[in-house]
Amino acid sequence: MKYLPIFLFLLLCCGVFVFNAQTNQSEYDYLRVHIRANSNSEVDQAVKYLVKDEVVNFITPYLIDCDTKEKSINTINGLLLQIENVCDNVLSQNGFTYTSKAKVDTEKFPTRTYDNVTLEEGVYDALIIELGTGKGDNWWCIVYPPLCFVNKSDTDAHNIQYQSYLMDIIKKYFD
Repeated sequence: MKYLPIFLFLLLCCGVFVFNAQTNQSEYDYLRVHIRANSNSEVDQAVKYLVKDEVVNFITPYLIDCDTKEKSINTINGLLLQIENVCDNVLSQNGFTYTSKAKVDTEKFPTRTYDNVTLEEGVYDALIIELGTGKGDNWWCIVYPPLCFVNKSDTDAHNIQYQSYLMDIIKKYFD
């Protein structure tokens, strides 16, 4: 009986440790992508969209076979330097002297809506691309499941159609 307070204290400490460990992990089965502009100036915001187009075109073929968030994260982690090179090339070609930094991280994000999908405020895993200081507004989407890479004409979430740019090229070749 004299060890009961010690046991309860240790149990409480374990509970706090487990709770803290869980809150540092992503709450959701999504992998987001955020491209953060250098600033909110017109030119920095415009180049952010040019970078977005090139990044989406670059990573799409690599993500075709990723059927889990973990596979998507592993794939993106293996491409971080190449993603930075893609971004830096766009920046350089458009006369910008700052560079980019890409990482996969877990962050807390506010509630956001993309087309007909709303992601509640919470902790998410994300590919974060900072252009220059990364202090400007961001463009965001979802890498997994591939919301950024679906057919936009289909708004029914239960009838998502996946589009493969590689398959489109092959079909054009044989037509």
